[in-house]
Amino acid sequence: MNDYEVLIRPLITEQGMHLASARGAYSFQVNKAANKAQIRNAVQNLYGVKVRKVRTASRKGKFRRRGRNMGMTASWKKATVYLDPEDHIDLF
Repeated sequence: MNDYEVLIRPLITEQGMHLASARGAYSFQVNKAANKAQIRNAVQNLYGVKVRKVRTASRKGKFRRRGRNMGMTASWKKATVYLDPEDHIDLF
């Protein structure tokens, strides 16, 4: 799996921007099969920063209803990447 397949997209939310400015933590939606070492290498190679810690969480899909039809949203994996204090990622 190459670096572009590991990271799907950055998660840009109000809480995520607060964590980025306060703690140097950035959140990404990642491939469900990716492990922490692959995520660390992908962020370091694509953004040119030094990663200190990686935390992952698997998000379960939610049940949704459209009229009388029931369905489920897709499950996905989230990774929070903590960088060294002198590094940062420009998302905008």
